[in-house]
Amino acid sequence: MTVETTELAPGYRISRLIRGGWQLAGGHGDIARDRAIADMRAFLDAGVTTFDCADIYTGVEEMIGAFRATLPTSDRERLHVHTKFVPDLSALSTLTPADIERVIDRSLRRLNAEALDLVQFHWWDYAIPGWIEAAQHLARLRERGKIRHVGGTNFDTPHTRAMMEAGVPLVSMQVQYSLLDRRVAGAMSELCARSGMQFLCYGTVAGGFLSARWLGQPDPAQPLANRSLVKYRLIIEEFGGWDAFQALLRLLDGIARRHGVSITAVATRWVLDQPHVAAAIVGARYAEHLPDNLAVFRFALDAEDRAAIDAMLARHPGPQGDFYALERDRTGPHGRIMKYELNRD
Repeated sequence: MTVETTELAPGYRISRLIRGGWQLAGGHGDIARDRAIADMRAFLDAGVTTFDCADIYTGVEEMIGAFRATLPTSDRERLHVHTKFVPDLSALSTLTPADIERVIDRSLRRLNAEALDLVQFHWWDYAIPGWIEAAQHLARLRERGKIRHVGGTNFDTPHTRAMMEAGVPLVSMQVQYSLLDRRVAGAMSELCARSGMQFLCYGTVAGGFLSARWLGQPDPAQPLANRSLVKYRLIIEEFGGWDAFQALLRLLDGIARRHGVSITAVATRWVLDQPHVAAAIVGARYAEHLPDNLAVFRFALDAEDRAAIDAMLARHPGPQGDFYALERDRTGPHGRIMKYELNRD
């Protein structure tokens, strides 16, 4: 079984399965640091050559940097690491180019890298000016060789378009994309078609909700065990609630059984098959679920599968509006669970 790859930008090829780092940042249970670093080798050896992290994922850049330090030159060259630049909400109004470069230099040190393969930019509040200028400065750091490629994360379509029109060479947008949440399939997808930008997708299995573990189970009691479950339980409500979610799981289970794979593999394969999707980010603390993750590359959804899924999604279209609009409302349930001040030294 071979892990699929794709060209994200001219001369830059990544694996279509990306090892996500959010679950290593706390909030998902205790982390055995040495085990997590050692298990990164299993992903790389399997062909998952692209890792995702962020400046605000506490300790994760350092862990990947420690792993990179153990690699021979040949393996270091085939490992691609995507990070993010996410300035704190309280810092947006006073952010300077020097502040941006300081954070980028910190990521370079943490990741033990000569240049950052991809920096994905996020801005918490469009009403605070400076986001265009910050993106343009990341583009200048690219020209200076500190960054190889610039992307975005969690921008809506108009603001993504504005960055492009301002000369920011966005190669990707990291977005939430799943059977439960298809907001980017509209205007944002049309922008990709015109610009060549591609999606790097998180939330493809909704923090583990899209798995056999939840099939036939009652709606979980509050409080939920970790931040992922809190976030994606809200998305399930936008999809139509627990009963609609269970109907989707039953459908996916039937498809999974026909192909001899898991519900998770079916959900991930569906996302990978959507237009302009370069890769799916699979969150992992360790490598224990890696064989199941890799199963996505040993089957294909057929016309019958796709028709059944399309019929289900027609009944349950999921969250509406442009991408990430719900999450940007800090007074609403999606915005209230965010942490806005994580980029301090």
